[in-house]
Amino acid sequence: MSLTLLPAVDVRDGKAVRLRQGESGSETDYGSPLEAARTWVESGAEWIHLVDLDAAFGTGNNRDQLRAIVKELGDKVNIEMSGGVRDDASLDAALEAGAARVTIGTAALENPDWTASVIKKYGDRVAVGLDVRGHTLAARGWVKEGGDLFETMKFLDSVGCSRYVVTDVARDGMMSGPNIELLREVASRTDAKVTASGGISKLDDLRNIKELAELGVDAAILGKSLYARAFTLEEALEVAR
Repeated sequence: MSLTLLPAVDVRDGKAVRLRQGESGSETDYGSPLEAARTWVESGAEWIHLVDLDAAFGTGNNRDQLRAIVKELGDKVNIEMSGGVRDDASLDAALEAGAARVTIGTAALENPDWTASVIKKYGDRVAVGLDVRGHTLAARGWVKEGGDLFETMKFLDSVGCSRYVVTDVARDGMMSGPNIELLREVASRTDAKVTASGGISKLDDLRNIKELAELGVDAAILGKSLYARAFTLEEALEVAR
């Protein structure tokens, strides 16, 4: 089983940044989002995880930058968009911009009926982001608590969610290794596919995630590890195969 890797491009104030534990104000600036995305495509990425942090935090949006990235690279790579997608307008904007898949976060917790309706309408073009502290979900750019992880999953499974993007908030951007136990727990309780996100810092982390393949963990988002040059995307893709 191969693991699909999604290098992340997180955009804030028009720049590519990385956060620590998802905290606003903890950004490290990595320049042009389009340049970053281009680099990952040239290195062999088949997917890119594009995040509008301003939209997620409610501090504006970077829709034009995101659209420009999809316009230039969308025919070379699949783009998963995320950040602030919580109503028809924001979801339609992402899909119309050419996103292959859109991840819904906070909205899935705050507006379950809407989430159920878009899962029904768009199927596997919609994933649900589960940002987790322990077994409690974090909402709104991780500032608020959103309820019990497994209760929420039970509901989302019942309405046909096909993919979860699971992030252990405490580990995100900290280079401290992914929470393998959490990934195993989530994957073993659902038929949906699982994307691992947060904490990956070395190639062995990818090998460990790959061992969960038979449970349905078939993808991993790479952020800080690539920007901090812990390893190259080429090396990671080699392991992922």
